[in-house]
Amino acid sequence: MNANPPNWAGFTLIEAMVALAIAAILLTVAVPAFQDLVQNNRLVSHTNEFVTALNLARSEAIKRSVPVTIKKTGTNWEEGWQVFTDLDADGVLDDNGDANLCEAGEDCLLLTNKGLPSGYTLRSGARTRVTYRSDGTAEGFNDTWTFCSPDKNPKRARAIIVSNTGRARAAVDSDGDGTRENGSNKALTCPS
Repeated sequence: MNANPPNWAGFTLIEAMVALAIAAILLTVAVPAFQDLVQNNRLVSHTNEFVTALNLARSEAIKRSVPVTIKKTGTNWEEGWQVFTDLDADGVLDDNGDANLCEAGEDCLLLTNKGLPSGYTLRSGARTRVTYRSDGTAEGFNDTWTFCSPDKNPKRARAIIVSNTGRARAAVDSDGDGTRENGSNKALTCPS
């Protein structure tokens, strides 16, 4: 018979309770931070989609030597947008409606975005479109497009500023108050 008792490995009830309390504290801190990270990453992703569309419009205008327009497809930009050649620069996609796309003398649809997920907003000051000229400029279409997450926190908001030269740049927090500024150096706001 073995004189030594078996060496049992395991946790005492007190050790298990302490581990559970530490896990609960960590989750209380980590979950909100993770949710913030996810919301910020989604906002950055949507912003990048819009910048990609702007850059596509500008590069296609230069490449094709024709005006190219990016235009919202609904009441607000978050409902989606289209990028198309705009031969007469009127902001209207002119197509005769037949099965042949991009025929001579008519505009050509280059990209369609179906919009942002529910709760996200994308607003501009007053622009319903940006038309790039064949030299890549967007004179008269300069503005700020502001992206907001569902929580409508202006400190989380992102913005893209388009200049008359056609350049798109990200808004920055130049005064260090935690909120980015628009093209007029005013703090970004989110619709309620």
